[in-house]
Amino acid sequence: MSDYKIETKCVQGAYKPANGEPRVMPIYQSTTYKYESADHLGQLFDLKAEGHMYSRISNPSLAYLEDKIAMLEGGVGAMFTSSGQAANMMAVLNITSSGQNIVSLSSIYGGTINLFAVTMKRMGVEVRFITPDMSDEEAEKYIDENTRLIFGETIANPALTVLDIKRYADLAHRHGLPMVVDNTFATPILCKPFEYGADIVVHSTTKYMDGHAQVVGGVVVDSGNFNWENGKFPELCEPDESYHGVVYTKDFGKAAFIAKARVQLMRDFGSIPTAISAFMVNTSLETLHLRMERHSENALKVARFLESNEKIGWVNYPLLESSPDYALAKKYLPKGASGVISFGVKGGRQAAVKFMDSLKLAAIVVHVADARTSVLHPASTTHRQLTDEQLINAGITPDLVRMSVGIENADDIIENPY
Repeated sequence: MSDYKIETKCVQGAYKPANGEPRVMPIYQSTTYKYESADHLGQLFDLKAEGHMYSRISNPSLAYLEDKIAMLEGGVGAMFTSSGQAANMMAVLNITSSGQNIVSLSSIYGGTINLFAVTMKRMGVEVRFITPDMSDEEAEKYIDENTRLIFGETIANPALTVLDIKRYADLAHRHGLPMVVDNTFATPILCKPFEYGADIVVHSTTKYMDGHAQVVGGVVVDSGNFNWENGKFPELCEPDESYHGVVYTKDFGKAAFIAKARVQLMRDFGSIPTAISAFMVNTSLETLHLRMERHSENALKVARFLESNEKIGWVNYPLLESSPDYALAKKYLPKGASGVISFGVKGGRQAAVKFMDSLKLAAIVVHVADARTSVLHPASTTHRQLTDEQLINAGITPDLVRMSVGIENADDIIENPY
Protein backbone atom coordinates (compact mmCIF):
# COMPACT_ATOMS: atom_id res chain seq x y z
CA MET A 1 0.00 0.00 0.00
CA SER A 2 3.02 2.31 0.18
CA ASP A 3 2.38 3.71 -3.30
CA TYR A 4 -1.25 4.60 -2.59
CA LYS A 5 -2.52 7.98 -1.41
CA ILE A 6 -3.57 8.40 2.22
CA GLU A 7 -7.29 8.30 1.35
CA THR A 8 -6.89 4.81 -0.10
CA LYS A 9 -4.85 3.71 2.89
CA CYS A 10 -7.68 4.86 5.19
CA VAL A 11 -10.12 2.59 3.39
CA GLN A 12 -8.01 -0.44 2.48
CA GLY A 13 -4.83 -0.28 4.56
CA ALA A 14 -3.46 -3.16 6.66
CA TYR A 15 -6.13 -5.88 6.58
CA LYS A 16 -5.95 -7.95 3.38
CA PRO A 17 -8.47 -10.81 3.18
CA ALA A 18 -7.31 -13.91 1.33
CA ASN A 19 -9.53 -16.02 -0.89
CA GLY A 20 -12.78 -16.81 0.91
CA GLU A 21 -11.93 -14.79 4.04
CA PRO A 22 -14.15 -12.08 5.54
CA ARG A 23 -14.16 -8.84 3.56
CA VAL A 24 -14.38 -6.82 6.79
CA MET A 25 -11.64 -7.00 9.39
CA PRO A 26 -12.61 -9.74 11.90
CA ILE A 27 -13.02 -9.27 15.62
CA TYR A 28 -10.67 -11.75 17.30
CA GLN A 29 -12.47 -11.98 20.63
CA SER A 30 -10.01 -14.28 22.35
CA THR A 31 -7.62 -13.85 25.24
CA THR A 32 -5.32 -16.66 24.20
CA TYR A 33 -4.05 -18.69 21.24
CA LYS A 34 -3.34 -22.36 20.47
CA TYR A 35 0.08 -23.71 19.45
CA GLU A 36 1.31 -27.00 18.08
CA SER A 37 4.29 -27.22 20.44
CA ALA A 38 5.62 -25.86 23.72
CA ASP A 39 8.81 -24.88 21.90
CA HIS A 40 6.90 -22.57 19.54
CA LEU A 41 5.24 -20.84 22.48
CA GLY A 42 8.62 -20.55 24.20
CA GLN A 43 10.04 -18.90 21.10
CA LEU A 44 7.25 -16.32 21.29
CA PHE A 45 8.00 -15.53 24.93
CA ASP A 46 11.70 -15.17 24.08
CA LEU A 47 10.68 -12.71 21.30
CA LYS A 48 12.37 -14.93 18.72
CA ALA A 49 9.23 -15.75 16.73
CA GLU A 50 6.39 -13.62 15.40
CA GLY A 51 2.86 -14.19 16.60
CA HIS A 52 0.44 -13.56 19.46
CA MET A 53 1.13 -15.13 22.84
CA TYR A 54 -1.52 -13.44 24.96
CA SER A 55 -3.99 -10.62 24.29
CA ARG A 56 -2.61 -8.43 27.09
CA ILE A 57 0.38 -7.95 24.79
CA SER A 58 -1.10 -8.29 21.31
CA ASN A 59 -4.19 -9.39 19.42
CA PRO A 60 -4.80 -9.83 15.66
CA SER A 61 -7.61 -7.22 15.52
CA LEU A 62 -5.45 -4.71 17.35
CA ALA A 63 -2.50 -5.54 15.11
CA TYR A 64 -4.45 -4.72 11.94
CA LEU A 65 -5.48 -1.35 13.37
CA GLU A 66 -1.94 -0.63 14.54
CA ASP A 67 -0.56 -1.41 11.10
CA LYS A 68 -3.07 0.92 9.47
CA ILE A 69 -2.31 3.83 11.81
CA ALA A 70 1.44 3.32 11.40
CA MET A 71 0.88 3.35 7.65
CA LEU A 72 -1.14 6.59 7.81
CA GLU A 73 1.49 8.36 9.93
CA GLY A 74 4.44 6.93 7.99
CA GLY A 75 5.92 5.02 10.94
CA VAL A 76 7.49 1.60 11.37
CA GLY A 77 5.06 0.42 14.03
CA ALA A 78 2.27 1.41 16.40
CA MET A 79 0.72 0.24 19.66
CA PHE A 80 -3.00 0.68 20.38
CA THR A 81 -3.75 1.53 24.01
CA SER A 82 -6.81 1.77 26.23
CA SER A 83 -6.84 5.61 26.15
CA GLY A 84 -4.94 8.63 24.91
CA GLN A 85 -3.56 9.19 28.39
CA ALA A 86 -2.24 5.63 28.44
CA ALA A 87 -0.51 6.36 25.13
CA ASN A 88 1.10 9.52 26.55
CA MET A 89 2.18 7.69 29.70
CA MET A 90 3.77 4.80 27.83
CA ALA A 91 5.49 7.05 25.30
CA VAL A 92 7.18 8.88 28.18
CA LEU A 93 7.87 6.01 30.59
CA ASN A 94 9.29 3.86 27.81
CA ILE A 95 12.49 5.94 28.01
CA THR A 96 12.12 7.88 31.29
CA SER A 97 12.78 6.74 34.85
CA SER A 98 12.68 8.19 38.35
CA GLY A 99 15.19 11.02 38.75
CA GLN A 100 14.94 12.06 35.11
CA ASN A 101 12.89 14.80 33.45
CA ILE A 102 11.03 15.76 30.31
CA VAL A 103 10.44 19.14 28.68
CA SER A 104 6.91 19.94 27.51
CA LEU A 105 5.21 22.86 25.84
CA SER A 106 2.82 24.40 28.37
CA SER A 107 -0.08 24.80 25.93
CA ILE A 108 -1.27 21.19 26.00
CA TYR A 109 -4.39 19.37 27.13
CA GLY A 110 -5.19 19.84 30.84
CA GLY A 111 -5.39 16.10 31.45
CA THR A 112 -1.89 15.69 30.07
CA ILE A 113 -0.66 18.51 32.31
CA ASN A 114 -2.10 16.62 35.29
CA LEU A 115 -0.47 13.38 34.13
CA PHE A 116 2.92 15.06 33.74
CA ALA A 117 2.91 17.51 36.66
CA VAL A 118 1.07 15.43 39.28
CA THR A 119 1.11 11.68 38.65
CA MET A 120 4.52 11.42 37.02
CA LYS A 121 5.95 13.74 39.64
CA ARG A 122 4.88 11.18 42.27
CA MET A 123 6.74 8.58 40.22
CA GLY A 124 9.91 10.67 40.38
CA VAL A 125 9.71 12.09 36.84
CA GLU A 126 9.93 15.88 36.61
CA VAL A 127 8.21 17.87 33.85
CA ARG A 128 9.63 21.23 32.85
CA PHE A 129 7.17 23.43 31.01
CA ILE A 130 8.29 25.87 28.34
CA THR A 131 6.15 28.39 26.46
CA PRO A 132 6.05 28.96 22.69
CA ASP A 133 7.25 32.54 23.09
CA MET A 134 10.56 31.41 24.62
CA SER A 135 13.63 31.63 22.40
CA ASP A 136 15.63 28.49 21.75
CA GLU A 137 18.28 29.81 24.12
CA GLU A 138 15.71 30.22 26.90
CA ALA A 139 14.18 26.79 26.24
CA GLU A 140 17.60 25.13 26.30
CA LYS A 141 18.04 26.21 29.92
CA TYR A 142 15.39 23.61 30.81
CA ILE A 143 17.42 20.78 29.24
CA ASP A 144 20.13 18.94 31.16
CA GLU A 145 21.85 15.55 31.18
CA ASN A 146 18.72 13.94 32.70
CA THR A 147 16.27 15.25 30.10
CA ARG A 148 14.72 12.47 28.01
CA LEU A 149 12.41 14.09 25.45
CA ILE A 150 10.50 17.17 24.32
CA PHE A 151 6.70 16.95 24.09
CA GLY A 152 4.10 19.10 22.33
CA GLU A 153 0.70 18.98 20.61
CA THR A 154 0.31 19.74 16.89
CA ILE A 155 -2.84 21.74 17.69
CA ALA A 156 -3.09 22.39 21.41
CA ASN A 157 -6.33 21.51 23.21
CA PRO A 158 -8.09 23.91 23.81
CA ALA A 159 -5.73 26.87 23.24
CA LEU A 160 -5.36 25.90 19.54
CA THR A 161 -1.78 27.08 19.38
CA VAL A 162 0.08 25.45 16.50
CA LEU A 163 3.31 23.64 17.33
CA ASP A 164 6.37 24.60 15.32
CA ILE A 165 7.28 20.94 14.96
CA LYS A 166 10.50 21.40 13.02
CA ARG A 167 11.80 24.03 15.42
CA TYR A 168 11.33 21.87 18.51
CA ALA A 169 12.43 18.69 16.73
CA ASP A 170 15.66 20.44 15.75
CA LEU A 171 16.05 21.68 19.34
CA ALA A 172 15.55 18.16 20.68
CA HIS A 173 17.94 16.61 18.19
CA ARG A 174 20.69 19.13 19.00
CA HIS A 175 20.65 17.61 22.49
CA GLY A 176 20.32 13.99 21.37
CA LEU A 177 16.65 13.79 22.43
CA PRO A 178 13.52 12.55 20.63
CA MET A 179 10.59 14.83 19.84
CA VAL A 180 7.19 13.41 20.86
CA VAL A 181 4.14 14.99 19.24
CA ASP A 182 0.49 14.52 20.15
CA ASN A 183 -1.20 14.67 16.75
CA THR A 184 -4.76 14.08 17.99
CA PHE A 185 -6.48 17.18 16.59
CA ALA A 186 -4.68 17.23 13.26
CA THR A 187 -4.65 13.48 12.55
CA PRO A 188 -2.33 12.28 9.76
CA ILE A 189 -4.88 13.60 7.27
CA LEU A 190 -4.00 17.22 8.07
CA CYS A 191 -0.41 16.87 9.33
CA LYS A 192 2.28 14.19 9.46
CA PRO A 193 4.73 15.24 12.19
CA PHE A 194 7.35 12.70 11.07
CA GLU A 195 7.81 14.72 7.89
CA TYR A 196 8.98 17.66 10.02
CA GLY A 197 11.39 15.75 12.24
CA ALA A 198 9.20 14.35 15.02
CA ASP A 199 10.27 10.92 16.26
CA ILE A 200 7.26 9.57 18.17
CA VAL A 201 3.59 10.43 17.58
CA VAL A 202 0.74 9.81 20.00
CA HIS A 203 -3.01 10.11 19.53
CA SER A 204 -6.14 9.96 21.57
CA THR A 205 -8.03 7.80 19.08
CA THR A 206 -11.11 8.71 21.13
CA LYS A 207 -11.22 11.95 19.15
CA TYR A 208 -11.22 12.22 15.36
CA MET A 209 -9.93 8.71 14.64
CA ASP A 210 -13.08 7.34 16.25
CA GLY A 211 -15.07 10.47 15.48
CA HIS A 212 -18.40 9.26 16.86
CA ALA A 213 -17.92 9.41 20.65
CA GLN A 214 -18.11 5.63 20.91
CA VAL A 215 -14.70 4.20 21.80
CA VAL A 216 -11.99 5.40 24.18
CA GLY A 217 -8.50 4.60 22.97
CA GLY A 218 -5.02 5.83 22.18
CA VAL A 219 -2.02 4.94 20.07
CA VAL A 220 1.75 5.36 20.08
CA VAL A 221 3.49 5.46 16.68
CA ASP A 222 7.23 5.00 16.16
CA SER A 223 8.88 6.77 13.21
CA GLY A 224 11.87 4.45 13.30
CA ASN A 225 14.12 7.43 12.57
CA PHE A 226 15.66 8.26 15.95
CA ASN A 227 19.16 7.04 16.82
CA TRP A 228 18.67 5.40 20.21
CA GLU A 229 22.31 4.30 20.23
CA ASN A 230 23.62 7.78 21.00
CA GLY A 231 24.64 6.88 24.55
CA LYS A 232 21.58 8.36 26.27
CA PHE A 233 19.11 5.45 26.18
CA PRO A 234 20.59 2.29 27.73
CA GLU A 235 17.12 0.81 28.27
CA LEU A 236 16.90 0.29 24.51
CA CYS A 237 20.51 -0.62 23.90
CA GLU A 238 21.38 -2.89 26.83
CA PRO A 239 20.06 -6.41 27.59
CA ASP A 240 16.55 -6.70 29.05
CA GLU A 241 16.85 -9.46 31.63
CA SER A 242 13.08 -9.96 31.68
CA TYR A 243 13.46 -11.39 28.16
CA HIS A 244 16.73 -13.32 28.60
CA GLY A 245 18.91 -10.44 27.46
CA VAL A 246 17.03 -9.12 24.44
CA VAL A 247 18.61 -5.89 23.16
CA TYR A 248 15.84 -3.91 21.47
CA THR A 249 18.00 -1.90 19.07
CA LYS A 250 19.79 -5.07 18.00
CA ASP A 251 16.84 -7.43 17.81
CA PHE A 252 14.19 -5.01 16.49
CA GLY A 253 16.23 -2.43 14.62
CA LYS A 254 14.27 0.66 13.66
CA ALA A 255 11.22 -0.59 15.60
CA ALA A 256 13.14 -0.78 18.91
CA PHE A 257 11.08 1.86 20.70
CA ILE A 258 7.64 0.46 19.88
CA ALA A 259 8.79 -3.14 20.46
CA LYS A 260 9.96 -2.30 23.97
CA ALA A 261 6.77 -0.36 24.70
CA ARG A 262 4.69 -3.39 23.77
CA VAL A 263 6.57 -6.31 25.26
CA GLN A 264 7.65 -4.52 28.43
CA LEU A 265 5.25 -1.69 29.34
CA MET A 266 2.05 -3.15 27.87
CA ARG A 267 2.99 -6.47 29.42
CA ASP A 268 3.35 -4.87 32.86
CA PHE A 269 0.71 -2.11 32.80
CA GLY A 270 -1.93 -4.03 30.86
CA SER A 271 -3.48 -0.92 29.28
CA ILE A 272 -4.85 -3.01 26.45
CA PRO A 273 -8.06 -2.10 24.58
CA THR A 274 -10.57 -4.68 23.40
CA ALA A 275 -10.80 -6.31 20.00
CA ILE A 276 -14.20 -4.68 19.40
CA SER A 277 -12.60 -1.28 20.09
CA ALA A 278 -10.03 -1.93 17.37
CA PHE A 279 -12.78 -3.02 15.00
CA MET A 280 -14.81 0.14 15.61
CA VAL A 281 -11.86 2.53 15.28
CA ASN A 282 -10.76 0.78 12.09
CA THR A 283 -14.23 1.26 10.64
CA SER A 284 -14.13 4.95 11.53
CA LEU A 285 -10.71 5.36 9.93
CA GLU A 286 -12.24 4.41 6.60
CA THR A 287 -13.98 7.79 6.51
CA LEU A 288 -11.37 9.85 8.38
CA HIS A 289 -10.19 11.68 5.27
CA LEU A 290 -13.74 12.69 4.38
CA ARG A 291 -14.65 13.78 7.90
CA MET A 292 -11.51 15.85 8.47
CA GLU A 293 -12.14 17.77 5.27
CA ARG A 294 -15.72 18.59 6.33
CA HIS A 295 -14.79 19.35 9.96
CA SER A 296 -12.13 21.80 8.79
CA GLU A 297 -14.33 23.42 6.15
CA ASN A 298 -17.22 23.90 8.58
CA ALA A 299 -14.99 25.19 11.37
CA LEU A 300 -13.48 27.90 9.19
CA LYS A 301 -16.98 29.05 8.13
CA VAL A 302 -18.19 29.15 11.74
CA ALA A 303 -15.03 30.91 12.91
CA ARG A 304 -15.46 33.63 10.32
CA PHE A 305 -19.10 34.08 11.34
CA LEU A 306 -18.21 34.36 15.02
CA GLU A 307 -15.45 36.86 14.21
CA SER A 308 -18.08 39.16 12.72
CA ASN A 309 -20.57 38.74 15.59
CA GLU A 310 -20.77 41.74 17.94
CA LYS A 311 -21.48 39.51 20.97
CA ILE A 312 -18.21 37.65 20.58
CA GLY A 313 -15.10 39.27 22.03
CA TRP A 314 -12.48 37.22 20.23
CA VAL A 315 -12.11 34.10 18.08
CA ASN A 316 -9.16 31.76 17.73
CA TYR A 317 -8.89 29.32 14.87
CA PRO A 318 -5.47 28.62 13.35
CA LEU A 319 -6.49 29.30 9.75
CA LEU A 320 -8.12 32.65 10.46
CA GLU A 321 -5.93 35.43 9.11
CA SER A 322 -6.23 37.08 12.54
CA SER A 323 -4.72 34.07 14.34
CA PRO A 324 -1.25 34.66 15.79
CA ASP A 325 -0.39 31.17 14.53
CA TYR A 326 -1.70 31.72 11.00
CA ALA A 327 1.75 31.41 9.41
CA LEU A 328 2.46 28.17 11.29
CA ALA A 329 -0.97 26.83 10.33
CA LYS A 330 -0.33 27.55 6.66
CA LYS A 331 2.98 25.68 6.96
CA TYR A 332 1.85 22.63 8.94
CA LEU A 333 -1.91 22.53 8.28
CA PRO A 334 -2.46 23.63 4.67
CA LYS A 335 -5.36 21.20 4.18
CA GLY A 336 -7.29 22.34 7.27
CA ALA A 337 -6.96 22.92 10.99
CA SER A 338 -9.57 20.42 12.28
CA GLY A 339 -12.99 21.27 13.66
CA VAL A 340 -12.15 22.90 16.99
CA ILE A 341 -12.63 26.63 17.61
CA SER A 342 -12.06 28.62 20.78
CA PHE A 343 -13.67 31.99 21.39
CA GLY A 344 -14.67 34.37 24.13
CA VAL A 345 -18.18 35.63 24.78
CA LYS A 346 -18.42 39.28 25.83
CA GLY A 347 -19.38 39.42 29.50
CA GLY A 348 -16.97 36.76 30.76
CA ARG A 349 -17.70 33.46 32.49
CA GLN A 350 -21.44 33.99 33.10
CA ALA A 351 -22.02 35.13 29.54
CA ALA A 352 -20.18 32.07 28.26
CA VAL A 353 -22.40 29.78 30.35
CA LYS A 354 -25.54 31.57 29.13
CA PHE A 355 -24.37 31.22 25.54
CA MET A 356 -23.92 27.46 25.89
CA ASP A 357 -27.26 27.01 27.64
CA SER A 358 -29.01 28.83 24.76
CA LEU A 359 -27.76 26.51 22.00
CA LYS A 360 -30.11 23.96 20.47
CA LEU A 361 -28.11 22.07 17.85
CA ALA A 362 -24.78 22.03 19.68
CA ALA A 363 -24.68 19.87 22.81
CA ILE A 364 -22.78 20.59 26.03
CA VAL A 365 -20.60 17.52 26.44
CA VAL A 366 -17.20 16.63 27.89
CA HIS A 367 -15.88 15.58 24.53
CA VAL A 368 -14.43 16.96 21.34
CA ALA A 369 -13.89 15.86 17.74
CA ASP A 370 -17.29 14.22 17.35
CA ALA A 371 -19.27 14.14 14.11
CA ARG A 372 -21.88 16.18 16.03
CA THR A 373 -21.24 19.78 17.06
CA SER A 374 -20.57 20.31 20.76
CA VAL A 375 -19.41 23.03 23.16
CA LEU A 376 -17.62 23.17 26.50
CA HIS A 377 -16.35 25.72 29.03
CA PRO A 378 -12.87 24.31 29.84
CA ALA A 379 -12.03 26.55 32.82
CA SER A 380 -14.93 25.16 34.85
CA THR A 381 -14.89 21.57 33.53
CA THR A 382 -11.99 19.71 31.90
CA HIS A 383 -9.33 22.12 33.17
CA ARG A 384 -10.83 23.03 36.54
CA GLN A 385 -8.00 21.28 38.43
CA LEU A 386 -5.44 23.73 37.04
CA THR A 387 -4.30 26.82 38.88
CA ASP A 388 -4.96 30.27 37.40
CA GLU A 389 -1.33 30.43 36.31
CA GLN A 390 -1.55 27.01 34.65
CA LEU A 391 -4.77 28.05 32.91
CA ILE A 392 -3.14 31.14 31.47
CA ASN A 393 -0.06 29.16 30.39
CA ALA A 394 -2.38 26.68 28.69
CA GLY A 395 -4.05 29.56 26.85
CA ILE A 396 -7.35 29.31 28.73
CA THR A 397 -9.27 32.38 29.91
CA PRO A 398 -12.49 32.48 32.00
CA ASP A 399 -14.58 33.49 28.97
CA LEU A 400 -13.18 30.79 26.67
CA VAL A 401 -15.69 28.48 25.00
CA ARG A 402 -14.40 25.50 23.05
CA MET A 403 -16.62 24.56 20.12
CA SER A 404 -16.11 21.30 18.32
CA VAL A 405 -17.69 21.86 14.93
CA GLY A 406 -19.26 18.74 13.49
CA ILE A 407 -20.01 17.57 9.98
CA GLU A 408 -23.59 18.85 9.85
CA ASN A 409 -24.54 21.58 7.38
CA ALA A 410 -22.52 24.66 8.33
CA ASP A 411 -25.53 26.97 7.89
CA ASP A 412 -27.49 25.02 10.49
CA ILE A 413 -24.60 25.26 12.93
CA ILE A 414 -24.32 29.02 12.40
CA GLU A 415 -28.04 29.59 12.84
CA ASN A 416 -28.06 28.26 16.41
CA PRO A 417 -30.13 30.80 18.38
CA TYR A 418 -28.39 32.99 20.88
